[in-house]
Amino acid sequence: MSETLHLFDAFGVELEYMIVDQDSLNVNPIADRLIQADCGHVESEIERGEISWSNELALHVIEFKTAGPASQLDGLSALFQQNVTDANQHLAALGGRLLPSAMHPWMDPFKEMKLWPHEYNEVYEAFDRIFDCRGHGWANLQSVHLNLPFCGDEEFGRLHAAIRLLLPLFPGLAASSPAMDGRLSGLLDNRLEVYRTNSRRVPLVAGLVIPEPAFTKEDYDRLIFQPLYKAIAPLDPDGVLQEEFLNARGAIARFDRGAIEIRVIDIQECPAADLAILQASVAVLKELVAEKWSDTVSQRDVSVERLHNILLAVIRDGERAVITDAGYLRLLGIQSGTCTVAEVWQQLAAAVSLNLDVATGRALDVILGQGPLSRRIINRLKGVDESSFRQSCKTVYSELADCLANGVSFEGSTTTK
Repeated sequence: MSETLHLFDAFGVELEYMIVDQDSLNVNPIADRLIQADCGHVESEIERGEISWSNELALHVIEFKTAGPASQLDGLSALFQQNVTDANQHLAALGGRLLPSAMHPWMDPFKEMKLWPHEYNEVYEAFDRIFDCRGHGWANLQSVHLNLPFCGDEEFGRLHAAIRLLLPLFPGLAASSPAMDGRLSGLLDNRLEVYRTNSRRVPLVAGLVIPEPAFTKEDYDRLIFQPLYKAIAPLDPDGVLQEEFLNARGAIARFDRGAIEIRVIDIQECPAADLAILQASVAVLKELVAEKWSDTVSQRDVSVERLHNILLAVIRDGERAVITDAGYLRLLGIQSGTCTVAEVWQQLAAAVSLNLDVATGRALDVILGQGPLSRRIINRLKGVDESSFRQSCKTVYSELADCLANGVSFEGSTTTK
């Protein structure tokens, strides 16, 4: 977002999907062949009208993203869905298909990880050399990124304060990674769990996922960038990673773009569900920035540790996590001293203005009524014995792939209780 854009003037959306074998559903590292099938040669990024395709670190992941700042979120789900259809047509000829959800449920990343070997590879090689990208936290995670613009310190400070406040609640809507290593782990959001620990060799890379309370460019540089660059320097003598993209917090400031990128949202079963979550989230962020429920000064005062504790609970329990921090809830306009995350999102959704099309409206109803995708997957797999889990898991994830191909929500239990 290099042009001058102000708060909520435009949106950048990125959706990541894994490529799998059509029959076995094992990861299939052919992102380069998919791009080649579409444009005739291997590129790191290709523009296809309003949506671009690009590579990611892992060769089995493809990213679809808005080719430039989109003036509105409404209508994007149909554009992304058409690109899913186009990609699946190419992949069918290669024996593959796209699979949604934020983690492959049985991938062995230490055996199956392959780095993107083409353009930009020197950056990926640097990450791999320092952090060993074979682990789940690098090799097996697919997410949605939402880029929101700002202009100047005043807008940045207001937006960053609002985003920090909302970050811990995202897994309650968006968790879609309940399984890894061929089993249900007991966590609702395994992607965020491995994400927050994947850079343990240099802990400052991800920090506590919740960004430090920095509300100007100068403070952000002092509190986040400079300590981070100093920490990585002994391991990165050529300075390949001394850039803003090294920062892996759950929301990162991209001053080079004039945007904040939110990274804590798991990919869903179809673009309509992704856009439903984004539209609901943006509507809430607009009200927080406008100080509808609390002023910016109060929002800024919430510590990293306080927000981090809530995030850990929501990573574990999703929409069933209980928030007992009454002061935090009041900042969101909720007067109850104790509330589940499901109740928080239901109250927030009711308090904001949402103008959703039929598909995104239906998707949001499913999420708010039946729980995040992780909960619906768990409801399908709970009670399955160990000997038949792999086959049952394959059945469920085949249905998820069909949901993506057809642009429909994955139905689970009719209750979150």
